[in-house]
Amino acid sequence: MNRVILASFFLASVARCYNYDEVLRLSLMFYEAQRSGHLPANNRIPWRSDSATSDKGQNGEDLSGGYYDAGDFVKFGFTMASTTTILAWGYLSYKDAYEEVNEWENALGSIRWAAEYFIKCHVSDYEFYGQVGDFSLDQGFWGRPEDMNMSRPSYKIDKNRPGSDLAGETSAALSAVSIVFTKIDANFSASCLSHAKQLYLFATQYRGLYHDAIKGAAQYYESTDYGDELTWAAAWLYKATKESQYLEDAEYMYMKYRLKERPNEFYYNKKVAGVQALLAELTNQSEYTEAIQNFCDYNLYVQKKTPKGLLYIEKSGTLCHAANIVFLCLQAADIGIMSTQYREFAKEQIHYILGDGGQSFVVGFGKNYPLQPHHAASSCMDRPAPCDWEAYRSTKPNPQVLYGALVSGPDENDNYKDLREEYIYNEVTLDYNAGFQSAVAGLKHLELQADRNKALLNTDNGVLFNGNWTEPSAAASNSTDA
Repeated sequence: MNRVILASFFLASVARCYNYDEVLRLSLMFYEAQRSGHLPANNRIPWRSDSATSDKGQNGEDLSGGYYDAGDFVKFGFTMASTTTILAWGYLSYKDAYEEVNEWENALGSIRWAAEYFIKCHVSDYEFYGQVGDFSLDQGFWGRPEDMNMSRPSYKIDKNRPGSDLAGETSAALSAVSIVFTKIDANFSASCLSHAKQLYLFATQYRGLYHDAIKGAAQYYESTDYGDELTWAAAWLYKATKESQYLEDAEYMYMKYRLKERPNEFYYNKKVAGVQALLAELTNQSEYTEAIQNFCDYNLYVQKKTPKGLLYIEKSGTLCHAANIVFLCLQAADIGIMSTQYREFAKEQIHYILGDGGQSFVVGFGKNYPLQPHHAASSCMDRPAPCDWEAYRSTKPNPQVLYGALVSGPDENDNYKDLREEYIYNEVTLDYNAGFQSAVAGLKHLELQADRNKALLNTDNGVLFNGNWTEPSAAASNSTDA
């Protein structure tokens, strides 16, 4: 059965072929373009250099590093952590995809860059810096991060002003990173896991929403609950440690916070579907496998779609929502839930993004890709030319190609405006790329599996993938592992 499914996937992919290798390479370059602090010697972005190297905590702690959130230069810990968790999950699931395209080292570098910053921000057991930079000040500046001269205040959570959601998500991210690095850098892996455990204790012992402590975050990245992040953190700690107490915690909180209900989305503020998928993987219990199947089935068969077939959750981050959902459905497929249907669903949504919708929505990839992403640094000419609001108002393409960035995307009728000032269509952010990149890696992984099965079938009987090949029956193409 698996051979038939993978063979069918391979054959379907031939009809509409996109270069997943190039997409993965470019998406990782987008993250490199977002780096803050002292850049490494192997920096691949020629128009970026060191910036914000003096970012500090309220007591002078070194908070340099990490990633700028979007086209601006604030470092939001909540979305950076969510991004890191999803990227690391993709690396754990689809390592072969990154190795095949010679990007594994760059992939490791992307999550290590974030994890090292989180460790810096965790300045004591119950004290974590969740934001550097003030968006109200940042909005007054349009230019290069290397040229910033505004104040960059830092904001934290602590015992008196807790943030269970922020601490929980960062714990999950560090747990995921620790697994990736277990056999690569044992000391770094252990450090990540130690901080993950302590942040989990912080999150559970001192309850609260992080935007009550970091007021500016409410306007841009509000968190509406913390039960999903606490459960998410416990599940990731169980995956990292196999210590039964963490699974018991996750299952208890799953019930306490009523996470069995079907959500409509999966993104930085709503982790419920991710919790369902992860617990299904970890336990194979029907309660969780049925929950994630309900989520994927709803999105496949019921959820609103644009006339050209894109999943439509809301206008802000249209493409991100679709990509996040199909990444989770690929995870469900990997444990045998509706494998053929969910993999085809993922391919349809990702191919819309790459060009089937009439254009590419990934900067620098394919035909008719976005030329004016809402991104200050890439709108600047090469130094020493000045860069200010004139660059923002320019009607010309961004001088620097922000390779790999996934833009927000079209509206519910597939309409899209490639204009810098139209951020609702052309914004780029860390979290927009995370589920997308991981889903593309999943499709590349399936390509590689199909190639391996092709070779096996040739060796076994020479029937399916030889010169006398004929198309399989519809029944075989629509078969399922469920």
